[in-house]
Amino acid sequence: MAVTRTIEPWDALLQAGRDDDRLVTQSAVNARPARLAEIPDSLHPDVARALRDRGIDQLYAHQLEALHAAWAGPTIVTTGTASGKSLSFNLPTLDVLSRDPKARALYLYPTKALAQDQARALHALGVKRARPAIFDGDTPKGDRAQIRRRANLVLTNPDMLHLGILPNHAAWGDFFSNLAVVVVDEAHVYRGVFGSHVANVLRRLLRIADAYGTAPRVLMASATIANPKELAEGLTGLEEFTVVDRDGAPGARRTIAMWNPPIVDEALGTRRSVLAEASDVMAELVAGGARTIVFMKSRKAVELMAKFTRLALEDRGAGELAELVVPYRAGYTPGQRRELERRLVAGELLGVVSTDALELGIDIGSLDAAVCVTFPGTVASLRQMWGRAGRRGRGLAVYVAGEDALDQFFCRHPDEFLDRPVERAIINPENEIVFAEHLLCAAHEGPLEPRDDAFLGPRWRLHAEALVSRGELRERPGGTFVLRRAEEYPAGRVSLRSAGRDAFTIVDTESGELLGTVESARAYSTTHEGAIYLHGGRSYEVAGLEEQARHAYVRPFSGDWYTQPKREIDTQIERLLDRRETMGVTLSFGEVVVSEQVVAYQRKRLADHEVLDLVALDAPRTSFKTQALWYELDRHALELPLLALLGALHAAEHAQIAVLPLLAMCDRWDIGGLSTNAHPQTGGPTIFIHDGHPGGIGIARQGFREFEALVDDAHRLISECPCRAGCPSCVQSPKCGNLNEPLSKAGARELMGRMLAARAPGRRTSTPAG
Repeated sequence: MAVTRTIEPWDALLQAGRDDDRLVTQSAVNARPARLAEIPDSLHPDVARALRDRGIDQLYAHQLEALHAAWAGPTIVTTGTASGKSLSFNLPTLDVLSRDPKARALYLYPTKALAQDQARALHALGVKRARPAIFDGDTPKGDRAQIRRRANLVLTNPDMLHLGILPNHAAWGDFFSNLAVVVVDEAHVYRGVFGSHVANVLRRLLRIADAYGTAPRVLMASATIANPKELAEGLTGLEEFTVVDRDGAPGARRTIAMWNPPIVDEALGTRRSVLAEASDVMAELVAGGARTIVFMKSRKAVELMAKFTRLALEDRGAGELAELVVPYRAGYTPGQRRELERRLVAGELLGVVSTDALELGIDIGSLDAAVCVTFPGTVASLRQMWGRAGRRGRGLAVYVAGEDALDQFFCRHPDEFLDRPVERAIINPENEIVFAEHLLCAAHEGPLEPRDDAFLGPRWRLHAEALVSRGELRERPGGTFVLRRAEEYPAGRVSLRSAGRDAFTIVDTESGELLGTVESARAYSTTHEGAIYLHGGRSYEVAGLEEQARHAYVRPFSGDWYTQPKREIDTQIERLLDRRETMGVTLSFGEVVVSEQVVAYQRKRLADHEVLDLVALDAPRTSFKTQALWYELDRHALELPLLALLGALHAAEHAQIAVLPLLAMCDRWDIGGLSTNAHPQTGGPTIFIHDGHPGGIGIARQGFREFEALVDDAHRLISECPCRAGCPSCVQSPKCGNLNEPLSKAGARELMGRMLAARAPGRRTSTPAG
């Protein structure tokens, strides 16, 4: 009997992509059957009954494994999207709450929306003795005392824990005296500066619990990352985490497609707008009846994408479907977001365009197609997004590339990209600045004493003594430390998303809203007067920067240009931490002081990046200490004239910064660099790559460890780019302080080619799995 092939709603789209070379590659992920397990008799009867009442008669194998692991000790579950990770930590938690009427649990989520979603799921599960409640900035003040008294499962976020709960732990005395479980969901989000802060908040949490006589069990859930155990232990300071990573949930058959917009200007190497291209992809899918989600990086792009898709549907004669395509982003009211989520789950919508707000674990049901527009920063995030596709046991996952260097690098290496291992999540809880701020917060919560080694690490005393010398702590007889001024509230001046205390507050002058903060080290280059500043995907024009008040005043902006600062940058080596000879260069890692002054800024047109004008500035010189790798080259071996040498070094620096995110879960904007033909401390040509945050968060250290892979990827990036002299897809950088002058693509290719030829035989040069 002949087998009839299923015609999918995306077949025509993929065929059209093959015909005009937009489809870079197509592959498939086979379906995976579920591995099931019986609900154990040892689970509390009330919890088992609640499961069966909800139609859950069996567990996935990893849920049972996580239940047994959580009963034994600290556990992190790292399985795919929609694999039931929430039940993996809910079951052991609800089991404890059902057995002990006094027990309490604390759930931490990175967003309020996730907490709301999980609260709904817990209420729907209906376990008799579970009393969940949300405690965050939206909780009415009149309800807070009752939640502290009555709720035995409190859902909150790191910011509220840091600002509202820990500094006021006396009001939570009964809660902490009975705290049995702490759950940290979406743990992969806690990386970089944010993760370094959250690690200290969690250490403070465990310290306060200990002061009340409890040692709560810590359970975590994460997207798939390369180092889940290391991340879990780094976030908490605990050891011996059990990792549950063998996914027992069924997996849909997925078609994977990489899509590259066509080149529209051969000379400049520019491609068709990725927004226009992705809108056509979405319109084709929606018109074919595929329920589709599209992920965009910014709020503004989300709105534009939804608008362009509706217009594209009208052009196709399917205007009646336009109202079934909606945007979803932060900035909507909770009621608006809940209604959109309800319509998605109910199947009333055919398309949604979202920021990464829907990448995380909010339950919106399964969809037919998931489209990611430009590389989201990490393979882990991309796979989370793609995991949304597969409603009927099969789905389509699409990656639409932009003209950025990484996007085009992946398009030239599609097979390597699809097989690429997920990245390591990097944090540095002992970042000198971050750690000192949280020591002050901890001292406010209770005197620092020798037994705090167990929570704050063995080196906390050295930092405390430095704070004594700064006049912020005082040491009591007996070796305890307390705040110099007892009335201080240090948590109030510590932002969990900034590495510095003296950050500038960004104020929207039209609404009066406080948008966030920017570190002082970066304020003059990102929020100088006239700058176009992006926040939450929206554009603002900086009206003024008030240095004494530490405020940057902005107003909404809808123009068609962006700005790029011109900076004078110096890097001074402070302390050498490691050094090795490799690839014909001397490679070092250590602490440096980066100083810079913004002297002007360019305005560039969005459409084609054409320079509109150059505006002079008179900003103060700023400096910050951070971590860096640097390597010294032999100028005579290169045999290049001075200008060509400068261009080669500069282009090599840009290319290496562009690909460093492949080795660490970070963004290009988290990294800085400097190249010079004669550094005063090294005496010759030197390239520096440094963390862009004060104190450093471990990015440059990862680059030092995997330097050979870094050079290999950077060399391939520029060697394979089809442009003649350098473009945004290889050596031009959107954040270059010298406005991308001078750059020599050919010189950088030769420089790194010689380094690769000189590498030690057998030295690994591929991106690490972990």
